[in-house]
Amino acid sequence: MSNPEIETDVVIIGAGPIGLFAVFELGLLDLKCHLIDILDRPGGQCTELYPEKPIYDIPGFPVISGQELTDNLMQQIAPFNPVFHYNRMIVSVEKRDDGSFRVTDDEGQGFVCKVVVVAAGGGSFQPKRPPVPGIEAYEGVSVFYSVRRMEEFAGHDIVIVGGGDSALDWVLSLQPLARSMTLVHRRENFRAVDASVNRMRELVDAGKMKFIVGQAGELRGENGQLSSMNIKTADEVIDIPVTRLLPFFGLTMKLGPVADWGLELNDNLISVDTEKFESSVPGIFAIGDINHYPGKLKLILSGFHEAALMAQAAKKIIAPDERIVFQYTTSSTKLQRKLGVK
Repeated sequence: MSNPEIETDVVIIGAGPIGLFAVFELGLLDLKCHLIDILDRPGGQCTELYPEKPIYDIPGFPVISGQELTDNLMQQIAPFNPVFHYNRMIVSVEKRDDGSFRVTDDEGQGFVCKVVVVAAGGGSFQPKRPPVPGIEAYEGVSVFYSVRRMEEFAGHDIVIVGGGDSALDWVLSLQPLARSMTLVHRRENFRAVDASVNRMRELVDAGKMKFIVGQAGELRGENGQLSSMNIKTADEVIDIPVTRLLPFFGLTMKLGPVADWGLELNDNLISVDTEKFESSVPGIFAIGDINHYPGKLKLILSGFHEAALMAQAAKKIIAPDERIVFQYTTSSTKLQRKLGVK
């Protein structure tokens, strides 16, 4: 027996920072939101890939972590009581005769709304699994593709495989906590920023970690817990201890079912205008990294701007006869009451 349909003003697909801030902008206009996300928590890539990595380009915050940003946004939107549906993927979006939409997730739950906002980043994503035989048996126990809580890596023999910014960032962040730290990359050159590479080499020179040019080979352990692994170099096979393995081979980004919704796409991104950030289907908007328009910058702050303009357009669709009076939160007692600060 299927669940009864849920009716709301707006369905937001994606609960990353842009989707969360959209709740705020829509809430100021008295619009109610349900959010659906494939992950098991809010924050999107910020909390899934770099919850403790510093972000430096959020206005007003000289430095803030992905988790802190998410926590702040959740606090900011709390007065509007958004409803979250985690571990769900939207499988279909149908426009009905009355102009509303029926959105259905992969558990068969239907949502009826007048506006759909796609804030799904680059779509659904998953880390690329390295070509190491049997690695699946260790995933989630001693092999991880992201760091959610640094303290869980304290006192371990950590091996990080990769040559990009993520690999170098986590080498530098986890090295002080580790019993031993080894970085493995297939060549001497890196794709990371020079400052991180230089700092890593200083740690190697000081004997505080190892860097091996080679490729990950055979894994050994029991019941999902690694104990050691082979590294294949140009000259030999080296056996090293490892109790935590972090492979950083990039992400596989998939647009997923969005590709079948009849939206105009540009290189797997949703084409939008720059007045409302509306797609080729009226009533469906796309904000954040999932959209494309001339001059697009994939920045969180750009997504925040897109969310603000989208909300104004969404209000006109949902309440076409209601006159919209633009107000500032700093001076409007009405908005301050909504936020619980008056």
